[in-house]
Amino acid sequence: MMQMLAAGGLPILADERRVADPDNPRGYFEFEPATRLARDASWLSRADGRAFKLVYALLRELPSQREYRVILMRRRLAEVVASQGAMLERRGAPRSELPDERWIELFARELREVETWLRSQPNFALRIVDYNALIEEPRATAEAVRDFVAASLDVDSMARCVEPALYRRRLPLSGAGERPRRG
Repeated sequence: MMQMLAAGGLPILADERRVADPDNPRGYFEFEPATRLARDASWLSRADGRAFKLVYALLRELPSQREYRVILMRRRLAEVVASQGAMLERRGAPRSELPDERWIELFARELREVETWLRSQPNFALRIVDYNALIEEPRATAEAVRDFVAASLDVDSMARCVEPALYRRRLPLSGAGERPRRG
């Protein structure tokens, strides 16, 4: 999504400290101070009018006196867990002792809680983007995102930057909760 927003012309707040690698060959588009949001939100003034990446667990740390447009990426959780496992393995890091099914349950619960919380906050606008639908229909997703962020974005450039070949952990649908609602 960050690649799409950048390609469309939306300014991005990223520091390029985490460089592209085999797990993410186009880079990460992260801003390291965002990882410390709970302790220091002073960097948010630099984010005005820009997109920045934030893990869902930190959304509740955003100061309530500001307004936010949140694009929440939803992907089949079995794919997320498989992707994280492959990344850890490639880096030689130990895998969790929790079984994948338990991680999927935990992530699903946390995401439901965050989504419910976001919808209850008057200073948050929420758009859920289904990763799998994005891969299948990049232009439709780009148009919806453009409309949501209320900016003049280049939809064609956004759609062209989607590269289905990078969708490497594709798994078949396997049960309830795996395919999120479109929002």
